[in-house]
Amino acid sequence: MQKPELLAPAGNPEKLKTAFLYGADAVYAGGKNFSLRQYAENFSLEEMAKGIATAHSMGKKVYVTANIFPKNSDFKEAESYFSALGEMSADAVLVTDPGFLKLAKKVAGQMKIHISTQANTLNKYTAAFWAEQGASRVVLARELPIDDIAEIAAFNPGLELECFVHGAMCVSYSGRCLLSNYLSERDANRGECVQACRWKYKLTEVSRDESNALELEEDGRGTYILNSKDLNLIHRLDELKAAGVSSFKIEGRMKSVYYLATVVNAYRRALDGCAAIGTLEKELTKINHRAYTEAYFDGLNDSTLNYDAGQEAGEYDFIGVVEEYSGNTAVVEMRNRFKTGDELEVLSPGDSFLKKFVVGKMTDEEGAEVTDAKIVQQRLKIETPFRLYKGDILRRK
Repeated sequence: MQKPELLAPAGNPEKLKTAFLYGADAVYAGGKNFSLRQYAENFSLEEMAKGIATAHSMGKKVYVTANIFPKNSDFKEAESYFSALGEMSADAVLVTDPGFLKLAKKVAGQMKIHISTQANTLNKYTAAFWAEQGASRVVLARELPIDDIAEIAAFNPGLELECFVHGAMCVSYSGRCLLSNYLSERDANRGECVQACRWKYKLTEVSRDESNALELEEDGRGTYILNSKDLNLIHRLDELKAAGVSSFKIEGRMKSVYYLATVVNAYRRALDGCAAIGTLEKELTKINHRAYTEAYFDGLNDSTLNYDAGQEAGEYDFIGVVEEYSGNTAVVEMRNRFKTGDELEVLSPGDSFLKKFVVGKMTDEEGAEVTDAKIVQQRLKIETPFRLYKGDILRRK
């Protein structure tokens, strides 16, 4: 059986390169319009073309998201957009709407079409319908248990299935939510979600002549009654593979480079079987995250809500990125303050993964000694006891 694809988010060109460096087989990326992450940095057409060319030179793929719920006024611009994506050889366009599917087939017929999770595909017959319309892949709804996924795959042997395995979830049906619209007039279904489900709420008792605010508590842990836990299926990947899933998808186009590198690296190593699963589970606690859940993998689950105040701080701080290495010296771009004497750990797609060293001699680019690195994005030269590689990340507990 072919190894499933590891699919990572790319919120901008830097994150695209990071995802590929740390082991993603493909990325999904949005343009400046039509994407459900309008507040990510996203890609201009020129940047998208360069990103696709970079991916193809590495034998990797780029899928472009156009998965909003479009209105009549969107179609004229979408026609030229899909045509441009076809000309730059995008590997697929990701859509929710049948009108966008039809348009993409018309103007860029050679480009593959993937159906977004926003389409709420929950059964084998709907999956077959999308295949009949020309889709080569369906991203299944997050609400499906493993048995249903296997049944959908068996019923549709020629259709690729993609499933989320890690990242943020929302209290809605596969991302279809109106809460943001009601509370902020920002349409979640057109990429403008205000994440109202993460807010703290009060229960208010209203009568004709008074309004009294009452604190609402859930299990004594606060008032975050709509805040979902984060998905984490790193030790269920073999089951998904056996069920017939073609692509394992990581959420997070608006997450940091450090988050992206950590998660992609962990899932890459899990898929390749080159690190103990306990070690990789530990990796996923080193980033900011909400309490983890397997969601609906085994069926209905009444404990997916996160009643705490949001994200848990990761156990490590992102200190810097290695830009060059020569002799025994790394050139590091500083991201968070650190000092000589600090012990740093290496996040790497290579053999320096999890190695540690104590910061000793450190200089700036002019050769002046530095003992306290506190200038953001300053380039520093640091002597290390072992080889590092471009793109390695340094972190501190």
